Amino acid sequence: MLTSHDELLCHQLPTTFDHVDQSDLRWTERIVMYGFDKSGDINVMTGLARYPNRNVTDAYAMVTRRGGKTTVVRMSTELNPDTGPLGTYTVGPYRYAIEEPLRQVRAVLGANDYGLSLDLRLRGRFPPYEQTPAFHRSRGRVLEDARRFYQNGELEGWIDVGGERIDIDSRRWWFGRDHSWGIRHGPGGGSLPDGVQLQPAEIPDGVLYYMGIFEFDDELVHFAQRETSTGQRWQFEGELLYPLGSGRESGQIIDVEHDLKFRDDLRVIRSGTFTVHRGDRSVSTIDVTPLCDFWPGLAGYMEVNGYASGYWRGTDYIDGYTVDTGNVDVIRPVSMLSETLCEVRMDGKVGHGLVEMVFMGAYPRYGYTGW
Repeated sequence: MLTSHDELLCHQLPTTFDHVDQSDLRWTERIVMYGFDKSGDINVMTGLARYPNRNVTDAYAMVTRRGGKTTVVRMSTELNPDTGPLGTYTVGPYRYAIEEPLRQVRAVLGANDYGLSLDLRLRGRFPPYEQTPAFHRSRGRVLEDARRFYQNGELEGWIDVGGERIDIDSRRWWFGRDHSWGIRHGPGGGSLPDGVQLQPAEIPDGVLYYMGIFEFDDELVHFAQRETSTGQRWQFEGELLYPLGSGRESGQIIDVEHDLKFRDDLRVIRSGTFTVHRGDRSVSTIDVTPLCDFWPGLAGYMEVNGYASGYWRGTDYIDGYTVDTGNVDVIRPVSMLSETLCEVRMDGKVGHGLVEMVFMGAYPRYGYTGW
C-alpha cells in the first residue's frame, strides 16, 4: 500500500514502506524517551512501537513520583503509516513527531480518563550514536538482529499527573531517547510463546546485562555489556560523546569493569563503581549513587493485567492504572528489566545518568548461585 513515506528517495526494497524484508512476527520498530528530575522526585518514560508483521502499533506513557506512585497509560491500534504529516505518528491521544531529524523530537499525550497527560520536546545536546549491531542465534534460530541509536539532550514541556501540572525546568532534568528496529527477543520485543511443537529455548546458567549512559557538562559516557554467569563477555559497546558544536570527535571505550552492590529484595543496584578504559588507554572510575527507579514492564515490556506491547488489542484500545511501586510485590513480576536513575561522579565531576540492567540466574562473584 502506498503511503506518504513512499515519496522519500530512500527505498531499499522493491516494495512499499509499509513492508519489511521478512515475515518474523518479532520485527519491531520502537522509539523511547526517558529521564528524570535530578532531585529524584519524578521520572518519565514514554514511547511508541510498530509491528509491521502483526499490523499493530502501540504507545504508552509512565510517570513515577518519589515514594513509588506510578501512573501508566497504554494505547494500541492497527498499524497505519499515515496518521499525520510525514514524520508524525498517532495512536489514540498519543502523538510522536520528528521535528528536526536527528536533533529534535516531541511526544504528546492528550487528555484521557487515566490521570496522565504530557507534552515533551527533546532537543539533542549530544550527537546521536549507533549501537553495536546485535545479532545472535540459538539452535539455528535468529534470536536477535537489531540496530539502535541513542541521543541525550535538553527537555522542555510539561507533565500533568493527577491534576497537578509540572513544568519542565531543562536545567534540572536529565533526558535521553533511543530508536531501535529489527528482530527483538523477550520483553519489549513482543515475543510470542513458542508453543509445544518447538524445541524449548536454551536457558543459560545466568546472565548479566548492564548499560550505563552518564552525562556530564562536557561529555557523555555510554557503555553496554552482556556477560555469562562466570563473567565472560559476549557483547560489548562503548562510546564517548561531546556536545554538539564543541568540535570534538567522539571517542571509544574499549573495556568496562564493575564492582556493584545490590538491594536485598531485588537484583537492582544500590551502589557501585564502573571502571572505564578508553581507547587512548586512560582510565576513570565512575561512582554511582541511585536516586530513583522505573520499570518498563509496567508500560508493556512485560504482560501486566493482560496487556503487553505488540499484542493485538483492536483498533481503538486505551487503558491506564496507578500502582505503588514502593511495594516490592508490585514490581517483582516486572523486575527482570530495571532502570535506575543515578547521580554519578568521575574525575572530580558530578553528572547524572541511567543504569539499565537484566540480571538473572547464577553469578557467583556477587553471591548468586541459581535462579
